[in-house]
Amino acid sequence: MFSKILIANRGEIALRIIRACKELGIRTVAVYSEADVNSLHVRFADEAICIGAAQSSESYLNIPAIISAAEITDVEAIHPGYGFLAENAHFAEICQSCHIKFIGPSVDNMKLVGDKMAAKLAMKKAGMPIIPGSEAIVKDKDEALKIAKRIRYPVIIKAAAGGGGKGMRIVHNDIRLASAFYMAKAEAEAAFGIGDLYIEKYIEQPRHVEFQILADEYKHVVQLGERDCTVQRRYQKLIEESPSPAVDSKLRKKMGDTVIKAIKNIHYINAGTMEFLLDKHENFYFMEINARIQVEHPVTEMVTGIDLIKEQIRIASGEKLTLQQEKIEFNGHAIECRINAEDPENKFMPQPGRIDTYHAPGGKGVRVDSHVYVGYDVPPYYDSLIAKLITHGKSRQEAIFTMQRALDEFIVEPIKTTLSFHKRVFNDQAFIEGNINTGYVDKLLGEQES
Repeated sequence: MFSKILIANRGEIALRIIRACKELGIRTVAVYSEADVNSLHVRFADEAICIGAAQSSESYLNIPAIISAAEITDVEAIHPGYGFLAENAHFAEICQSCHIKFIGPSVDNMKLVGDKMAAKLAMKKAGMPIIPGSEAIVKDKDEALKIAKRIRYPVIIKAAAGGGGKGMRIVHNDIRLASAFYMAKAEAEAAFGIGDLYIEKYIEQPRHVEFQILADEYKHVVQLGERDCTVQRRYQKLIEESPSPAVDSKLRKKMGDTVIKAIKNIHYINAGTMEFLLDKHENFYFMEINARIQVEHPVTEMVTGIDLIKEQIRIASGEKLTLQQEKIEFNGHAIECRINAEDPENKFMPQPGRIDTYHAPGGKGVRVDSHVYVGYDVPPYYDSLIAKLITHGKSRQEAIFTMQRALDEFIVEPIKTTLSFHKRVFNDQAFIEGNINTGYVDKLLGEQES
């Protein structure tokens, strides 16, 4: 086991990793930007080093500064959390060359799944159901037009690198295809530095379902059930739950067995998530693999009792997975709300600023993962997530009732947050009945995709 780990991240995930390390008896090193000097991850780590200015390009994405901090503090491993450098194969490769263990998948794993087109072909080879579409990077609008005519509209244009809805456009006809293609290409280049695109058949009114996996160096793989991430806006997840209201035991086993087979086939190591679109006929299609811990990992922890961060660390240190698939128990239902410093009444515009009043909910079945406090200044430089509110109950109904109560107790003032949006969702009959698809939020808010 490692004796000291550097956390190359900030916010709630940095705190989450510090807590897991402390419970494993591992010392921690926090890195922080000038804007995060008063952050809790800096306070609660055993050591802390400032690595640059507020802008993430000069701090949390500054690989030389992070490696220097790791070498100065003599750590054995780096945990990247999610976002920033978590899925950066180049960073993982540098860690490897500096004899620092990267807590995550192998470099080869990251290179494969980081290229969505390559990952799609690898999954197809492994027998995974694939959405019809291009089998290579689409060179130009003329090639895009040929593919669209072959697989038929509607189609979705996607960036081969990155995620978060960047470089994505839904197209319904030939007239829109050319402009959408170049808009997606420009957006992908700006967001990821790579403008490569591919095209898929657009599955209408699907659910978004993902499976959590853990895999060690000894080819032992387990899946920890599914999470439903259907409630999203502009491809950004807002609410997640486990298990999915749309997946029964028969479908769960079928999907789970397919996931394990595919993960073994690509020799994947550490934690990962395989994402699917599920249509109304219970057909599921591979979307992508996220080679990192997910924001929504707590819902899986709540229903399985398994600490995913600790398992990541154990696997990276060379330990064998002790979990056996047939002995993993799934208890009750868990739901997570992402509480963002955004104004739902103003197109979810970010709301940086000082928090003068903060009260986190508590009681049975409530978990809050957050890094904010009274007097905390939400900076304008990073993701707007300020808290994750998770509830657990014996049933989905009980988890919903607990969430309704917890949302009423949660106070963050004076900045605007998405608490009001979540209250609206949890009082909406369509959500309560589980009768939703990925267009649910747009319909609820009266928005149209552009």
